[in-house]
Amino acid sequence: MQNPVIIFGANGLGAVALDIFKRNNVVVYAFLDDNKELHNTEIDDVVVLGSTDDEGFTKLIGKKCEAFVAIDDQKVRKNIVDMILEVRKVQVVNAVHEQSIIASTAAIGHGNLVSAGVIINARASVGNNNIFHSKVLIDYDAEVGDYVQIGAGSTIGAGVSIEDNVFIGSGVTIVGGVKIGKGARIGAGSVVIETVKARETVFGNPAKKV
Repeated sequence: MQNPVIIFGANGLGAVALDIFKRNNVVVYAFLDDNKELHNTEIDDVVVLGSTDDEGFTKLIGKKCEAFVAIDDQKVRKNIVDMILEVRKVQVVNAVHEQSIIASTAAIGHGNLVSAGVIINARASVGNNNIFHSKVLIDYDAEVGDYVQIGAGSTIGAGVSIEDNVFIGSGVTIVGGVKIGKGARIGAGSVVIETVKARETVFGNPAKKV
């Protein structure tokens, strides 16, 4: 990546993204965040210059800068990604930690945050704008849609299918072949051994609807 990056979101996830880009020798130009109390403050010497809709800075995207969205809230993240696609006509970039492993036969889209220790195994398929926290395992032949967030230390078994907008807490195990429906939520520490329907919330070992 030759151009510097503007990071949308100046909280903890933004700091994680900054660390990843620095480790990859990518210059971060600035942060943008809608919390005005953060404006003109710094994260590791990178300044929060303005809001996420500040055209004085967003106009640089696709010309002099790339963009990455580091915001936990799925709806806010999607709105910003859509704005960048529609107005600036470019895809947001991936932030992939140097200590993660992505198999040569795996496929990965755009705008994903892949934290330290993540493994994306052979023939796995990952969509766009997902957040994989530290030490997540996406095993072989698994499929992950768009706007999925997976907590630290979770294991996604071989052949698992995860649809869009799913939230998976930390330390979750999803056994091989299970399907997780769109918009489902899985509580931290759960062991999922059967299909989770769209928009269901499950928790426990074995995970049950709550």
